[in-house]
Amino acid sequence: MIRYLYMEQNRSRYRTAKMAQWLQVSKSGYYAWRKRSKSLRCIENEALLQEIIGIHEASQNTYGSRKITHEINRKSQMPVNHKRVERIIRENGIRSKSHKKYKATTNSKHNLPVAENILNRDFTADRPENGK
Repeated sequence: MIRYLYMEQNRSRYRTAKMAQWLQVSKSGYYAWRKRSKSLRCIENEALLQEIIGIHEASQNTYGSRKITHEINRKSQMPVNHKRVERIIRENGIRSKSHKKYKATTNSKHNLPVAENILNRDFTADRPENGK
């Protein structure tokens, strides 16, 4: 199929017979491939791709394949495997944004006043704890 796709893309540049000879495929096989209608699976994948793109954009590009699969299975009557969704996402170059790790910004080395210890609680241990 990849060879036929190459032939289709370069049809205007090279003669079909020459490309078929170079790629070691028959001309009749190429023309049969062109005439062939799309399979049901291919049509389903195209519809699924549109649904994936919609969910991905609705999540502001944060959902990955598992969450998208969950959304599709929740909304539709036809269950879809996460591996199929993952393959379609990969083939179409859909990428999710990853969140940055939280970074604490507390500055303990400051000259600001510290609140007074009103409760006067002392947390020093008299002796080591024995596991109770």
